[in-house]
Amino acid sequence: MRCSKCGTDNREGRKFCAECGEALPPKCPRCGASNESREKFCGECGAALGTSQSAAARKSNEPQIRIAETSPPENLEGERKTVTALFADIKGSMELIEDLDPEEARAIVDPALKLMMQAVQSYGGHVAQSTGDGIFALFGAPVAHEAHPQRALYAALRMQEELRHYSDQLRRQGRAPLSIRVGVNTGEVVVRTITTGEGHTEYLPIGHSTSLASRLQALGAPGSIMVSDAMCKMAEGYFVLKALGPARVKGVSEPVNVYEVTGLGPLRTRFQRSATRGYTKFVGRQREIDAMKQAAELAKAGRGQVVGVVAEPGVGKSRLFP
Repeated sequence: MRCSKCGTDNREGRKFCAECGEALPPKCPRCGASNESREKFCGECGAALGTSQSAAARKSNEPQIRIAETSPPENLEGERKTVTALFADIKGSMELIEDLDPEEARAIVDPALKLMMQAVQSYGGHVAQSTGDGIFALFGAPVAHEAHPQRALYAALRMQEELRHYSDQLRRQGRAPLSIRVGVNTGEVVVRTITTGEGHTEYLPIGHSTSLASRLQALGAPGSIMVSDAMCKMAEGYFVLKALGPARVKGVSEPVNVYEVTGLGPLRTRFQRSATRGYTKFVGRQREIDAMKQAAELAKAGRGQVVGVVAEPGVGKSRLFP
């Protein structure tokens, strides 16, 4: 088979010239007639010859672009949990850094963010996001805690205390002080893990209670900690709460009763709180109570006693030692 470009004779069956690499004339698959390499249909019988070999040769030399399939985010179904959400934001941060060099602004804001994150972590919370001039944190997820509402408020009080000390340092340096507003709310959400990039995973909740925490933060004055009715019920006795009355909150149809947390209350444990309300009466535990009373009397008389209580979780062991 003769090459039309260089004239070299090639053996039968070759598709490209062994001398110059030019595509050789294809033979018709129906009648066997020879055709030009760039022809698409046989000149003898009209049968389709398919993609020309020269075009195929050119295509094989072109760079190939492949679109890789991306995996969908993991665990989009999520898990239903009761959590406490905390939003903390530096008040007036835009005005504060407006006339500052970016590096200088960062040197002021970053230590404040670090103090806020440390306060969250010290009480077992999870910093879900940093918003540049604030943080969004969760308590009760991904690590579950029985008293997550109280933990969130302890963290909020610590934040405010640490930021006051930091603001004093800024004043001594001749800089404007910083103040933060904090909003805290508890309720049911759906939490899920989303992989957003190479090795980067976010653990985020979806739910009305989280959004309300953000709105409460925006309602507060600089240096305040704002909570709703749901948090008030959980925090009563553990913290000092100041009722601010109902407030209109964006995205909520009915007014929301708002409270400000101003300090620590007299209670520290849930048993102390139960005592103020009055313990429920034990049923079927008189023998155990009598045994403990006898051991206490013997101990008072100088005969030391050790009492061990063993039972399944939740049956009231701790209530025997209020």
